[in-house]
This record gives sequence, C-alpha cells and structure tokens, in this order.
Amino acid sequence: MASQAAVKGAGLLSTPALSIVDSSSIALPILPSQTSWRLAGVASHGRYVERAEKERLVAVQAGLGRPEATRAALIPIKKSPAWWDLTQEERRKIFEDKSQHIAASMKYLPAIARQLYHCRDLGEPFDFLTWFEYDPANAALFEELVAMLRTTEEWTYVEREVDLRLERERLDAG
Repeated sequence: MASQAAVKGAGLLSTPALSIVDSSSIALPILPSQTSWRLAGVASHGRYVERAEKERLVAVQAGLGRPEATRAALIPIKKSPAWWDLTQEERRKIFEDKSQHIAASMKYLPAIARQLYHCRDLGEPFDFLTWFEYDPANAALFEELVAMLRTTEEWTYVEREVDLRLERERLDAG
C-alpha cells in the first residue's frame, strides 16, 4: 500500500499490502492471521441515478483493470445517522440537485474509472467502498475530483472517511 490518510474519523490499522478479491460471494474465508483488516461490499444498482444520467455515465466511463491505470484509491466512507434518516428522495436531492455529484463528476471520465460497493447492509464498518483507478498522468485530475466531492453538501454527512492510495507496476513493463 502506498499511503493511508484518515480524512474524517478513525483510520485503519497499517498494513504492508492490500489484496482485492472480486467474488460473487461475500462469504470469503479470510483468516485473521492473513490480514489486519477486511472490508467487504457489493456492486449494486445505482441508488440515486436517473435513466438519462445512467446512460450518459455508461457512454463515457472506462472499465476497471486498464493496463495504464497503475494508480488506485480505495476510499471507504461512512455516512452519519442524519443521512440515513432522510428519505430516498431527500438524499437524491442532496446527492445530485444540490451537490451535483454525477454532473460534476462527468468531466473526470473516462480518465478516472470508478466502482462503488455498498456495504451498509452487510454489517460492515463503512457504508460504501469507493474504488478509483487512473493513469499516473491523471493524478492531478484525480486530486481535483476528490477535492471537489469533499466540498459538496453531501460530504457534510460523512462521519468517517479513509483514503488509501495504491500503486501497481504495469504488466507490460520490463
């Protein structure tokens, strides 16, 4: 792991490496001796996206695993009880109508690929795991995206956020 920063709330225990397991099952046999912590989430349907927004996103977003995208960020987020006390309609209003999460993020696609994993209903310590991948040439663009998202009204409902940055070697290097 390249770095970890507790942005809001407690961080995670330090670990020398991060393993990512993509599985159709969340019941993964991970023994405590193999890792200092484990996070699990489920890629699910979009909760606050409308049809036209989804179509625009699908048309421009890049897939994960591109060989040139050797930088990644895992950003686990936990929202406050006040967020979850809002209705779905009220959360959508803050998410897009006020914070313009989708509309403002469009300018960063396809340079930055992303995937959201839901974990609130799994009893995990975070509500979401946000995963981003990008080419090192787009590192400043990624920092701009994250800074923009942290200034939105939606982010005022975040009670815990950890920012883990990772790097991998290009598979075609050598």
